[in-house]
This record gives sequence, C-alpha cells and structure tokens, in this order.
Amino acid sequence: MTEKVFGKALAPENDPMGSGIASYYDSKDDELCVKVYSDFSEPDDIPVPLLFREENDMPEIEVLALDQCNGKILDVGAGAGSHAMALQKRGKDVTAMDISLKAVETMKKRGVKNVIAGDIYQYTGPKFDTLLMLMNGIGLVGTLDGLAEFLVKAKDYLNPGGQLVFDSSDIIHLFEDEDGSYLIDLTAEYYGQIQYWMEFKDIKGAEFDWLYVSYPVLEEYSATAGYDIKLLYVGELNHYLVSLSLKND
Repeated sequence: MTEKVFGKALAPENDPMGSGIASYYDSKDDELCVKVYSDFSEPDDIPVPLLFREENDMPEIEVLALDQCNGKILDVGAGAGSHAMALQKRGKDVTAMDISLKAVETMKKRGVKNVIAGDIYQYTGPKFDTLLMLMNGIGLVGTLDGLAEFLVKAKDYLNPGGQLVFDSSDIIHLFEDEDGSYLIDLTAEYYGQIQYWMEFKDIKGAEFDWLYVSYPVLEEYSATAGYDIKLLYVGELNHYLVSLSLKND
C-alpha cells in the first residue's frame, strides 16, 4: 500500500461521502444514508450499505464492466472499494484511488491491497492498462469541456492500447413533456451538466459539477480525442456502459 497523496485529498470535515463510508464500516448501521442535493431535482439519499456490496449483489452493468478490465487496473473514485475488491478476488492487478482520505482508510481496513489517495488529475505514478470509473464515474469531469480535457489527460495514465471503462446516462427523459416533446433551453449549458452537494449528519460538502453525457455526444468527443469507442451495454433510462480504447498510431 502506498501512503503518497497525489494533489489534495478531502479532509474529513469536508467529506460527507467518505465520512458515511467510514461510519458504516465501524457501525454496520444499515440505515445510514448520504443526503444528495442538486440544482435540478428534489433531494435524494444514497444508502451507504449499497457501497459495500459483493459482486453477486452488483447490477449486470457493473459485472460486465469488471469483465472488461484487463492488465493493470486503476479503479478511479473507488469509494468503499467494492469494485476493486471484486477484481482483487478475481486475481486481477488492481489499484483503488479516491480523493477521500476516509474512503482510502476504509478500503485499506476492508483488505484492498493497493490504494492511492488523491486527485486523478494530479496522478504521476506508473501507467495502467485499464481505468475503471463506475457508478457514473465519468461524471467527475463536471462539464463537456471537462470531458474533452479529461480524455486527453487520461492518455498520460494509460499504456499503449489502454482503455477507459465507464458508465453514464442520457438524462434527457427528465425533460420530457406530457406530449412527448423535450423542454430544453438550447441557449443554456448542456442539459447533462448538474451541480450537486452532499451531507452526512452534520458534515456538509462543497458544491461540485457532475456530468451525465449522452452516447452520441460521448461518441463525438471520444473520436476527437483519438479513442475507439465500443458500446458494451444499454439499460433502462439510457444508462449505458462503454470502453474507450487508445487508437494505434
């Protein structure tokens, strides 16, 4: 296990998600939830036990993502480490990374062998063959401009022929009117760019941007950045899984 922190990690007093993860590990209280607020919809709850599930409790889209992983794997935004642990149990060479110090500490306690603390944008270590970003992990790019930036930046983390494996959703259905038309302001920012903030008990996190990107838009951005894109799965409400592979020059 490495103790190096890449860039800035979240301190516990500013980290509702990591605090929820650590609290559940210690208490096993199945009622624990992280409250999620947005500028778009009503508040929602993330049940913390959901983040500790075993592979046999994971949805099909996540198991398919694990099947796609090969070589040296970096699980970005690993949270409680469940995907990293599933890959580890499969005998895969996986490293888990999270910006939350509380989450990193919990993953180590759970038995994840290789853990990195810090910001993926500040990572400067060895390269990988697969970057795994599940539970809409690509959303951390925040905006379409952020997506373009990240797809270029990710090449610094990948070996030749490496891949990104992640899921996202087209949330256009949330804008559908009763007559089947879509109420979208074409002069505003991309409809999949949402601002969130979280709370766990008395711990409040900072606001952050999160991106839900439709497959056609992702396809365009991937081609521009020099990736071959493969659609691996499409589920309900336009939830999909993709692999983006570096093109051979």
